[in-house]
Amino acid sequence: MGKSTKSNPEASGQKNKPVLTARLPERAGQVINSNGEISKFKTGIMKNANLPKSFFKGNRQKISRELKPNSVAIVSSNDKLNRNGDQDFPFRQSSDLFYLTGLNQEKCILTLCPSHPDKNLREVLFTVKPNEKQETWTGHKFTKEEIQKVSGIASVKWLDDFEMTMRDLVLSSENIYINLNEYSKYQSDVAYIENRLAQKLKGQYPAHQFHRLAPIITKLRLVKRKEEIELLKAACSITNQAFQRVLKFAKAGIMEYEVEAEITHEFLRNGARGHAYQPIVGSGKNALILHYIENSNKCGNNELLLMDFGAEYGNYAADCTRTIPVNGKFTNRQKQCYEAVLRVQKKSIKLYTPGNTIDKINKATWKMMEEEMIGLGLFTKKDVKSQNEDQPLYTKYLMHGIAHFIGLDVHDVGSKYEKLKKGMVLTCEPGLYINEEGIGIRIENDIVVDDTPFDLMQDIPREIEEIEDLMIR
Repeated sequence: MGKSTKSNPEASGQKNKPVLTARLPERAGQVINSNGEISKFKTGIMKNANLPKSFFKGNRQKISRELKPNSVAIVSSNDKLNRNGDQDFPFRQSSDLFYLTGLNQEKCILTLCPSHPDKNLREVLFTVKPNEKQETWTGHKFTKEEIQKVSGIASVKWLDDFEMTMRDLVLSSENIYINLNEYSKYQSDVAYIENRLAQKLKGQYPAHQFHRLAPIITKLRLVKRKEEIELLKAACSITNQAFQRVLKFAKAGIMEYEVEAEITHEFLRNGARGHAYQPIVGSGKNALILHYIENSNKCGNNELLLMDFGAEYGNYAADCTRTIPVNGKFTNRQKQCYEAVLRVQKKSIKLYTPGNTIDKINKATWKMMEEEMIGLGLFTKKDVKSQNEDQPLYTKYLMHGIAHFIGLDVHDVGSKYEKLKKGMVLTCEPGLYINEEGIGIRIENDIVVDDTPFDLMQDIPREIEEIEDLMIR
Protein backbone atom coordinates (compact mmCIF):
# COMPACT_ATOMS: atom_id res chain seq x y z
CA MET A 1 0.00 0.00 0.00
CA GLY A 2 1.90 2.99 -1.27
CA LYS A 3 2.64 6.25 0.36
CA SER A 4 4.07 6.82 3.57
CA THR A 5 7.42 -14.06 -9.11
CA LYS A 6 6.76 -16.86 -10.34
CA SER A 7 3.46 -17.94 -11.87
CA ASN A 8 0.90 -19.92 -9.88
CA PRO A 9 1.42 -23.64 -10.64
CA GLU A 10 -2.31 -24.34 -10.64
CA ALA A 11 -2.97 -21.51 -13.08
CA SER A 12 -0.34 -22.83 -15.48
CA GLY A 13 -1.72 -26.35 -15.37
CA GLN A 14 1.19 -27.80 -13.38
CA LYS A 15 0.67 -30.32 -10.63
CA ASN A 16 1.05 -29.15 -7.05
CA LYS A 17 4.66 -29.39 -5.95
CA PRO A 18 5.91 -30.37 -2.47
CA VAL A 19 5.96 -27.35 -0.20
CA LEU A 20 9.33 -26.32 1.18
CA THR A 21 9.89 -24.15 4.22
CA ALA A 22 11.49 -21.44 2.08
CA ARG A 23 8.51 -21.21 -0.28
CA LEU A 24 5.01 -19.87 -0.08
CA PRO A 25 2.33 -22.35 1.04
CA GLU A 26 0.72 -23.86 -2.07
CA ARG A 27 -2.79 -23.37 -0.74
CA ALA A 28 -4.33 -20.75 1.52
CA GLY A 29 -4.74 -21.80 5.12
CA GLN A 30 -1.63 -23.99 5.09
CA VAL A 31 1.56 -23.27 6.96
CA ILE A 32 4.81 -25.08 7.43
CA ASN A 33 5.62 -26.16 10.97
CA SER A 34 9.11 -26.55 12.40
CA ASN A 35 9.31 -30.10 11.04
CA GLY A 36 8.61 -28.96 7.49
CA GLU A 37 5.15 -30.52 7.56
CA ILE A 38 1.99 -28.88 6.24
CA SER A 39 -0.55 -27.97 8.88
CA LYS A 40 -3.72 -25.89 8.78
CA PHE A 41 -4.49 -22.85 10.90
CA LYS A 42 -7.60 -23.12 13.02
CA THR A 43 -10.31 -20.59 12.43
CA GLY A 44 -13.53 -19.91 14.29
CA ILE A 45 -14.39 -18.40 17.64
CA MET A 46 -10.83 -17.83 18.82
CA LYS A 47 -9.48 -16.63 15.47
CA ASN A 48 -5.97 -17.10 16.86
CA ALA A 49 -4.70 -18.77 13.66
CA ASN A 50 -3.26 -21.56 15.77
CA LEU A 51 -0.45 -19.45 17.19
CA PRO A 52 0.70 -21.25 20.34
CA LYS A 53 0.10 -19.63 23.71
CA SER A 54 3.88 -19.79 24.24
CA PHE A 55 4.17 -17.10 21.53
CA PHE A 56 2.02 -14.66 23.49
CA LYS A 57 3.51 -15.67 26.84
CA GLY A 58 7.01 -15.06 25.53
CA ASN A 59 6.00 -11.61 24.27
CA ARG A 60 4.62 -10.66 27.70
CA GLN A 61 7.78 -11.86 29.41
CA LYS A 62 9.95 -9.76 27.10
CA ILE A 63 7.83 -6.68 27.74
CA SER A 64 7.94 -7.24 31.50
CA ARG A 65 11.74 -7.41 31.47
CA GLU A 66 11.89 -3.98 29.80
CA LEU A 67 9.81 -2.23 32.48
CA LYS A 68 11.43 -0.22 35.25
CA PRO A 69 11.34 -1.85 38.72
CA ASN A 70 8.06 -1.41 40.61
CA SER A 71 5.95 -0.78 37.51
CA VAL A 72 2.54 -1.63 36.14
CA ALA A 73 1.74 -1.60 32.41
CA ILE A 74 -1.73 -1.48 30.89
CA VAL A 75 -2.79 -2.56 27.40
CA SER A 76 -6.42 -2.46 26.27
CA SER A 77 -8.46 -3.88 23.43
CA ASN A 78 -9.92 -1.56 20.83
CA ASP A 79 -13.31 0.07 21.25
CA LYS A 80 -16.31 -1.23 19.38
CA LEU A 81 -17.27 1.71 17.15
CA ASN A 82 -20.77 2.75 16.22
CA ARG A 83 -21.54 2.75 12.49
CA ASN A 84 -25.06 4.13 12.64
CA GLY A 85 -28.24 3.48 14.62
CA ASP A 86 -27.73 0.24 16.53
CA GLN A 87 -25.03 -1.03 14.13
CA ASP A 88 -21.31 -1.25 14.92
CA PHE A 89 -18.37 -1.41 12.55
CA PRO A 90 -16.79 -4.89 12.40
CA PHE A 91 -14.49 -5.25 15.39
CA ARG A 92 -10.77 -5.44 14.81
CA GLN A 93 -8.53 -6.08 17.79
CA SER A 94 -5.75 -3.75 18.89
CA SER A 95 -2.58 -5.18 17.35
CA ASP A 96 -0.66 -4.70 20.59
CA LEU A 97 -3.22 -6.54 22.72
CA PHE A 98 -3.40 -9.36 20.19
CA TYR A 99 0.40 -9.59 20.14
CA LEU A 100 0.42 -10.05 23.91
CA THR A 101 -2.66 -12.25 24.37
CA GLY A 102 -3.95 -13.72 21.10
CA LEU A 103 -7.46 -12.56 21.98
CA ASN A 104 -9.82 -11.16 19.35
CA GLN A 105 -12.53 -9.95 21.72
CA GLU A 106 -13.51 -6.43 22.72
CA LYS A 107 -13.58 -5.22 26.34
CA CYS A 108 -10.29 -6.84 27.34
CA ILE A 109 -7.60 -5.18 29.47
CA LEU A 110 -4.18 -6.67 30.18
CA THR A 111 -2.12 -5.56 33.17
CA LEU A 112 1.53 -6.48 33.75
CA CYS A 113 2.98 -5.86 37.20
CA PRO A 114 6.03 -8.15 37.32
CA SER A 115 7.27 -7.15 40.78
CA HIS A 116 3.94 -7.38 42.62
CA PRO A 117 4.26 -9.42 45.85
CA ASP A 118 1.22 -11.52 44.89
CA LYS A 119 2.29 -13.69 41.94
CA ASN A 120 -1.37 -14.02 40.88
CA LEU A 121 -1.43 -10.29 40.13
CA ARG A 122 1.74 -10.10 38.06
CA GLU A 123 -0.21 -10.56 34.86
CA VAL A 124 -3.99 -10.31 34.76
CA LEU A 125 -6.51 -10.30 31.93
CA PHE A 126 -9.80 -8.51 32.58
CA THR A 127 -12.78 -9.08 30.30
CA VAL A 128 -16.56 -8.96 30.18
CA LYS A 129 -18.40 -11.71 32.03
CA PRO A 130 -20.34 -14.02 29.67
CA ASN A 131 -24.09 -13.51 29.80
CA GLU A 132 -26.27 -16.29 28.44
CA LYS A 133 -29.14 -13.97 27.50
CA GLN A 134 -26.80 -11.48 25.76
CA GLU A 135 -25.00 -14.28 23.92
CA THR A 136 -28.32 -15.22 22.30
CA TRP A 137 -28.11 -11.90 20.47
CA THR A 138 -24.40 -11.21 20.03
CA GLY A 139 -22.71 -14.59 20.23
CA HIS A 140 -20.17 -16.32 22.42
CA LYS A 141 -17.88 -14.49 24.86
CA PHE A 142 -14.73 -16.01 26.26
CA THR A 143 -14.85 -18.06 29.42
CA LYS A 144 -11.93 -17.81 31.82
CA GLU A 145 -10.77 -21.26 30.74
CA GLU A 146 -10.78 -20.27 27.05
CA ILE A 147 -8.75 -17.15 27.76
CA GLN A 148 -6.22 -19.20 29.71
CA LYS A 149 -5.97 -21.73 26.87
CA VAL A 150 -5.39 -19.12 24.15
CA SER A 151 -3.20 -16.61 26.02
CA GLY A 152 -1.47 -18.64 28.70
CA ILE A 153 -2.57 -16.06 31.29
CA ALA A 154 -3.42 -17.90 34.50
CA SER A 155 -5.14 -15.01 36.29
CA VAL A 156 -8.36 -13.96 34.54
CA LYS A 157 -10.85 -11.58 36.15
CA TRP A 158 -14.09 -9.96 35.06
CA LEU A 159 -14.17 -6.24 34.34
CA ASP A 160 -16.27 -5.77 37.48
CA ASP A 161 -13.05 -6.33 39.45
CA PHE A 162 -10.90 -3.97 37.39
CA GLU A 163 -11.14 -0.75 39.46
CA MET A 164 -10.31 -2.41 42.78
CA THR A 165 -7.55 -4.60 41.39
CA MET A 166 -6.07 -1.72 39.41
CA ARG A 167 -5.85 0.36 42.60
CA ASP A 168 -3.93 -2.47 44.26
CA LEU A 169 -1.54 -2.72 41.30
CA VAL A 170 -0.93 1.04 41.06
CA LEU A 171 -0.41 1.56 44.78
CA SER A 172 2.11 -1.28 44.77
CA SER A 173 4.03 0.46 41.99
CA GLU A 174 5.94 3.66 41.40
CA ASN A 175 5.61 3.73 37.60
CA ILE A 176 2.63 3.42 35.28
CA TYR A 177 3.18 2.51 31.63
CA ILE A 178 0.41 3.59 29.28
CA ASN A 179 0.10 2.41 25.70
CA LEU A 180 -0.88 5.11 23.20
CA ASN A 181 -1.00 5.05 19.40
CA GLU A 182 2.31 6.64 18.39
CA TYR A 183 2.12 6.13 14.62
CA SER A 184 3.75 9.35 13.40
CA LYS A 185 1.34 10.06 10.53
CA TYR A 186 -1.85 9.35 12.47
CA GLN A 187 -3.84 11.69 14.67
CA SER A 188 -7.37 11.10 15.93
CA ASP A 189 -9.93 13.76 16.84
CA VAL A 190 -11.68 11.20 19.05
CA ALA A 191 -10.24 10.02 22.37
CA TYR A 192 -9.80 6.27 22.01
CA ILE A 193 -9.98 3.84 24.93
CA GLU A 194 -6.30 3.89 25.98
CA ASN A 195 -6.20 7.66 25.69
CA ARG A 196 -9.24 7.91 27.98
CA LEU A 197 -7.74 5.40 30.40
CA ALA A 198 -4.48 7.36 30.53
CA GLN A 199 -6.30 10.60 31.38
CA LYS A 200 -8.28 8.86 34.08
CA LEU A 201 -5.18 7.32 35.69
CA LYS A 202 -3.30 10.63 35.63
CA GLY A 203 -6.21 12.23 37.44
CA GLN A 204 -6.44 9.47 40.05
CA TYR A 205 -2.70 8.99 40.64
CA PRO A 206 -0.92 12.30 39.90
CA ALA A 207 2.05 11.46 42.15
CA HIS A 208 3.07 8.43 40.08
CA GLN A 209 5.58 8.47 37.23
CA PHE A 210 4.01 7.85 33.82
CA HIS A 211 5.92 6.26 30.95
CA ARG A 212 5.37 5.32 27.29
CA LEU A 213 4.87 1.63 26.61
CA ALA A 214 4.69 2.02 22.81
CA PRO A 215 8.49 2.20 22.22
CA ILE A 216 8.97 -1.06 24.12
CA ILE A 217 6.26 -2.92 22.19
CA THR A 218 7.45 -1.41 18.90
CA LYS A 219 10.98 -2.69 19.46
CA LEU A 220 9.60 -6.18 20.04
CA ARG A 221 7.14 -6.19 17.14
CA LEU A 222 9.65 -4.97 14.56
CA VAL A 223 11.47 -8.29 14.14
CA LYS A 224 9.05 -11.00 13.08
CA ARG A 225 9.24 -14.46 14.59
CA LYS A 226 9.01 -17.64 12.52
CA GLU A 227 5.32 -18.04 13.38
CA GLU A 228 4.61 -14.52 12.16
CA ILE A 229 6.47 -15.05 8.89
CA GLU A 230 4.32 -18.12 8.23
CA LEU A 231 1.15 -16.09 8.77
CA LEU A 232 2.44 -13.43 6.39
CA LYS A 233 3.21 -16.15 3.83
CA ALA A 234 -0.36 -17.43 4.13
CA ALA A 235 -1.75 -13.89 3.70
CA CYS A 236 0.42 -13.46 0.59
CA SER A 237 -0.69 -16.84 -0.76
CA ILE A 238 -4.35 -15.83 -0.48
CA THR A 239 -3.53 -12.49 -2.10
CA ASN A 240 -1.88 -14.36 -4.97
CA GLN A 241 -5.02 -16.43 -5.54
CA ALA A 242 -7.12 -13.27 -5.64
CA PHE A 243 -4.81 -11.74 -8.25
CA GLN A 244 -4.94 -14.90 -10.37
CA ARG A 245 -8.73 -14.63 -10.25
CA VAL A 246 -8.65 -11.01 -11.41
CA LEU A 247 -6.34 -11.85 -14.32
CA LYS A 248 -8.97 -14.26 -15.63
CA PHE A 249 -11.80 -11.80 -15.02
CA ALA A 250 -10.50 -8.43 -16.20
CA LYS A 251 -11.62 -7.02 -19.55
CA ALA A 252 -12.67 -3.69 -21.03
CA GLY A 253 -16.02 -2.47 -19.80
CA ILE A 254 -16.02 -3.99 -16.31
CA MET A 255 -16.46 -1.77 -13.28
CA GLU A 256 -13.72 -1.20 -10.75
CA TYR A 257 -16.02 -2.39 -7.98
CA GLU A 258 -16.52 -5.67 -9.83
CA VAL A 259 -12.77 -6.24 -9.60
CA GLU A 260 -12.91 -5.43 -5.89
CA ALA A 261 -15.72 -7.97 -5.52
CA GLU A 262 -13.65 -10.69 -7.19
CA ILE A 263 -10.77 -10.00 -4.80
CA THR A 264 -13.08 -9.98 -1.77
CA HIS A 265 -14.66 -13.27 -2.84
CA GLU A 266 -11.30 -15.00 -3.09
CA PHE A 267 -10.12 -13.60 0.24
CA LEU A 268 -13.16 -14.81 2.15
CA ARG A 269 -13.40 -18.22 0.53
CA ASN A 270 -9.80 -18.91 1.54
CA GLY A 271 -10.26 -18.13 5.22
CA ALA A 272 -8.96 -14.56 5.32
CA ARG A 273 -10.73 -12.08 7.54
CA GLY A 274 -11.02 -9.88 4.47
CA HIS A 275 -8.98 -6.92 3.26
CA ALA A 276 -6.06 -5.76 5.39
CA TYR A 277 -6.98 -2.20 4.30
CA GLN A 278 -9.40 -0.53 1.95
CA PRO A 279 -8.44 -1.78 -1.52
CA ILE A 280 -7.41 0.58 -4.30
CA VAL A 281 -8.79 -0.43 -7.70
CA GLY A 282 -8.13 2.39 -10.15
CA SER A 283 -8.22 2.33 -13.94
CA GLY A 284 -6.95 5.02 -16.30
CA LYS A 285 -6.63 8.39 -14.54
CA ASN A 286 -7.76 6.85 -11.25
CA ALA A 287 -4.49 4.90 -11.12
CA LEU A 288 -2.77 8.27 -10.60
CA ILE A 289 -4.62 8.87 -7.30
CA LEU A 290 -2.49 7.26 -4.58
CA HIS A 291 -5.33 6.61 -2.15
CA TYR A 292 -8.20 6.16 -4.58
CA ILE A 293 -10.77 3.94 -2.82
CA GLU A 294 -14.07 4.81 -4.51
CA ASN A 295 -13.55 2.00 -7.04
CA SER A 296 -16.62 3.18 -8.93
CA ASN A 297 -15.57 3.81 -12.56
CA LYS A 298 -15.65 1.71 -15.72
CA CYS A 299 -12.37 0.19 -16.91
CA GLY A 300 -11.71 1.43 -20.43
CA ASN A 301 -10.02 -0.32 -23.34
CA ASN A 302 -6.24 0.35 -23.55
CA GLU A 303 -6.23 1.63 -19.96
CA LEU A 304 -4.03 0.38 -17.15
CA LEU A 305 -5.67 -0.99 -14.01
CA LEU A 306 -3.76 -0.44 -10.75
CA MET A 307 -4.80 -2.64 -7.82
CA ASP A 308 -3.37 -2.12 -4.32
CA PHE A 309 -4.81 -4.89 -2.14
CA GLY A 310 -3.88 -7.50 0.46
CA ALA A 311 -5.51 -10.19 2.56
CA GLU A 312 -5.55 -10.15 6.34
CA TYR A 313 -4.98 -13.62 7.73
CA GLY A 314 -4.66 -14.41 11.42
CA ASN A 315 -4.51 -10.62 11.98
CA TYR A 316 -1.39 -10.33 9.75
CA ALA A 317 -1.49 -8.21 6.59
CA ALA A 318 -0.31 -8.72 3.04
CA ASP A 319 0.22 -5.59 0.95
CA CYS A 320 0.43 -6.07 -2.80
CA THR A 321 0.16 -3.78 -5.81
CA ARG A 322 -0.10 -4.95 -9.38
CA THR A 323 -0.77 -3.00 -12.57
CA ILE A 324 -2.29 -4.75 -15.56
CA PRO A 325 -3.67 -3.79 -18.99
CA VAL A 326 -7.48 -3.85 -18.86
CA ASN A 327 -7.74 -5.55 -22.26
CA GLY A 328 -4.96 -8.03 -21.57
CA LYS A 329 -2.27 -6.38 -23.72
CA PHE A 330 0.14 -3.59 -22.81
CA THR A 331 0.68 -0.87 -25.40
CA ASN A 332 4.31 -0.18 -26.36
CA ARG A 333 4.44 2.93 -24.18
CA GLN A 334 2.82 1.14 -21.26
CA LYS A 335 5.41 -1.62 -21.62
CA GLN A 336 8.27 0.88 -21.57
CA CYS A 337 6.97 2.48 -18.38
CA TYR A 338 6.09 -0.81 -16.68
CA GLU A 339 9.47 -2.37 -17.41
CA ALA A 340 11.19 0.73 -15.99
CA VAL A 341 9.34 0.33 -12.67
CA LEU A 342 9.93 -3.43 -12.59
CA ARG A 343 13.67 -3.03 -13.22
CA VAL A 344 13.92 -0.60 -10.33
CA GLN A 345 11.91 -2.83 -8.00
CA LYS A 346 14.20 -5.80 -8.65
CA LYS A 347 17.26 -3.65 -7.91
CA SER A 348 15.65 -2.05 -4.86
CA ILE A 349 14.76 -5.40 -3.24
CA LYS A 350 18.49 -6.16 -3.04
CA LEU A 351 18.82 -3.22 -0.63
CA TYR A 352 16.65 -4.90 2.05
CA THR A 353 19.62 -6.08 4.07
CA PRO A 354 20.61 -5.70 7.74
CA GLY A 355 21.97 -2.25 8.60
CA ASN A 356 20.16 -0.36 5.86
CA THR A 357 17.22 1.98 6.57
CA ILE A 358 14.00 2.92 4.81
CA ASP A 359 15.35 6.43 4.42
CA LYS A 360 18.42 5.15 2.53
CA ILE A 361 16.29 2.77 0.44
CA ASN A 362 14.02 5.66 -0.52
CA LYS A 363 16.89 7.85 -1.64
CA ALA A 364 18.62 5.09 -3.62
CA THR A 365 15.39 4.01 -5.32
CA TRP A 366 14.34 7.57 -6.16
CA LYS A 367 17.72 8.00 -7.86
CA MET A 368 17.17 4.81 -9.87
CA MET A 369 13.71 5.99 -10.89
CA GLU A 370 15.12 9.37 -11.89
CA GLU A 371 17.45 7.61 -14.35
CA GLU A 372 14.54 5.60 -15.75
CA MET A 373 12.49 8.79 -16.16
CA ILE A 374 15.30 10.30 -18.21
CA GLY A 375 15.28 7.18 -20.37
CA LEU A 376 11.53 7.54 -20.85
CA GLY A 377 11.95 11.12 -22.04
CA LEU A 378 10.18 12.77 -19.12
CA PHE A 379 13.12 15.15 -18.60
CA THR A 380 16.81 15.29 -19.46
CA LYS A 381 20.10 15.05 -17.57
CA LYS A 382 20.54 18.74 -18.27
CA ASP A 383 17.19 19.46 -16.63
CA VAL A 384 18.30 17.53 -13.55
CA LYS A 385 21.48 19.59 -13.22
CA SER A 386 19.48 22.82 -13.14
CA GLN A 387 16.55 21.54 -11.02
CA ASN A 388 15.41 22.99 -7.72
CA GLU A 389 17.06 20.67 -5.17
CA ASP A 390 14.15 21.21 -2.79
CA GLN A 391 11.72 19.95 -5.43
CA PRO A 392 13.50 17.42 -7.66
CA LEU A 393 11.96 16.72 -11.06
CA TYR A 394 11.31 13.07 -10.24
CA THR A 395 8.78 14.05 -7.56
CA LYS A 396 6.32 15.03 -10.30
CA TYR A 397 6.21 11.38 -11.38
CA LEU A 398 6.96 9.59 -8.08
CA MET A 399 5.78 11.37 -4.96
CA HIS A 400 5.75 8.64 -2.30
CA GLY A 401 8.18 6.52 -0.33
CA ILE A 402 9.32 3.08 -1.45
CA ALA A 403 8.99 1.08 1.76
CA HIS A 404 7.12 0.72 5.02
CA PHE A 405 7.08 -1.97 7.69
CA ILE A 406 4.32 -4.55 7.54
CA GLY A 407 2.98 -7.10 9.99
CA LEU A 408 -0.03 -6.92 12.28
CA ASP A 409 -0.70 -3.50 10.74
CA VAL A 410 -0.44 -2.83 7.03
CA HIS A 411 1.62 0.24 7.95
CA ASP A 412 3.33 -1.47 10.83
CA VAL A 413 5.29 0.04 13.70
CA GLY A 414 8.78 1.38 13.03
CA SER A 415 10.61 4.49 11.87
CA LYS A 416 12.15 5.14 8.45
CA TYR A 417 15.43 5.76 10.30
CA GLU A 418 15.34 2.36 12.04
CA LYS A 419 18.30 0.17 11.12
CA LEU A 420 17.00 -2.98 9.47
CA LYS A 421 17.53 -6.35 11.13
CA LYS A 422 17.04 -9.89 9.92
CA GLY A 423 13.39 -10.87 10.21
CA MET A 424 11.92 -7.42 9.68
CA VAL A 425 9.35 -7.31 6.87
CA LEU A 426 8.81 -4.32 4.59
CA THR A 427 7.14 -3.45 1.32
CA CYS A 428 9.04 -2.52 -1.83
CA GLU A 429 6.81 -0.35 -4.03
CA PRO A 430 8.33 1.94 -6.65
CA GLY A 431 5.84 3.67 -8.93
CA LEU A 432 5.51 5.93 -11.93
CA TYR A 433 2.64 8.37 -12.47
CA ILE A 434 2.47 10.34 -15.75
CA ASN A 435 -0.62 12.49 -15.60
CA GLU A 436 -0.31 13.79 -19.17
CA GLU A 437 -0.38 10.23 -20.55
CA GLY A 438 -2.92 8.75 -18.12
CA ILE A 439 -0.34 6.21 -16.96
CA GLY A 440 -0.23 5.11 -13.33
CA ILE A 441 1.98 2.15 -12.42
CA ARG A 442 3.00 0.71 -9.06
CA ILE A 443 4.47 -2.71 -8.32
CA GLU A 444 4.61 -3.75 -4.67
CA ASN A 445 6.00 -6.86 -2.98
CA ASP A 446 6.54 -7.77 0.69
CA ILE A 447 10.18 -8.48 1.57
CA VAL A 448 11.83 -10.23 4.55
CA VAL A 449 15.11 -8.56 5.51
CA ASP A 450 18.10 -10.91 5.32
CA ASP A 451 21.62 -11.04 3.90
CA THR A 452 19.81 -12.25 0.78
CA PRO A 453 16.34 -10.64 1.05
CA PHE A 454 13.40 -13.05 0.70
CA ASP A 455 10.40 -12.00 -1.40
CA LEU A 456 7.14 -13.23 0.13
CA MET A 457 5.37 -12.39 -3.14
CA GLN A 458 7.80 -14.04 -5.53
CA ASP A 459 4.96 -16.25 -6.82
CA ILE A 460 2.58 -13.39 -7.61
CA PRO A 461 2.94 -12.66 -11.36
CA ARG A 462 4.60 -9.37 -12.27
CA GLU A 463 6.43 -10.04 -15.55
CA ILE A 464 4.70 -8.63 -18.64
CA GLU A 465 4.63 -11.98 -20.45
CA GLU A 466 3.22 -13.75 -17.39
CA ILE A 467 0.45 -11.21 -16.99
CA GLU A 468 -0.49 -11.15 -20.66
CA ASP A 469 -0.41 -14.98 -20.94
CA LEU A 470 -2.65 -15.41 -17.88
CA MET A 471 -5.12 -12.83 -19.19
CA ILE A 472 -5.60 -14.69 -22.49
CA ARG A 473 -8.92 -16.55 -22.49
